[in-house]
Amino acid sequence: MQVIEQHDLIQRLYQDHQLWLQAWLRRKLGNPTGAADLAQDTFLTLLLKRDLSAILEPRAYLATIAHGLMVSQLRRNDLEKAYLDALMHVAPTEVPSPETRAMVLQTLIKLDQMLNGLPAHIRNAYLMLQLEGLTYLEISQRLGVSTRTVGSYISKALLHCLLVKQDAGWV
Repeated sequence: MQVIEQHDLIQRLYQDHQLWLQAWLRRKLGNPTGAADLAQDTFLTLLLKRDLSAILEPRAYLATIAHGLMVSQLRRNDLEKAYLDALMHVAPTEVPSPETRAMVLQTLIKLDQMLNGLPAHIRNAYLMLQLEGLTYLEISQRLGVSTRTVGSYISKALLHCLLVKQDAGWV
């Protein structure tokens, strides 16, 4: 599809469905401003897509993108709240600067994005290795699998994280 055709298709989708999408999001979120922002983010996501010619059900397609963005936003909000709650237990002299807090939060969000797509058993094995420092044998005993299986889980987790980093342009 040529660039002009792609632009025309996005313009038509925006004109035909933006108000519907914003109303749909407003019902989901109960927040008109958040709904407007998320609707715009949805169309921004469309701009980054390469080929939109195969869209058969525009509203379903837009709702799917918007739902994914909404879930991501909720996850980011939950992470931020958990991080700020954890900082409440830090001595006042140890509280990081606003810049450091922002960097840590961005790192946590990236880690969450990387680990989010993994099956639970693989993610758990990877976190046991990285956060708890457990050996493959200890992980295998906890999960009730062989050490060879743990090695497979860790390999899959590392490959998944690498691919997410590449897709997101973090490498």
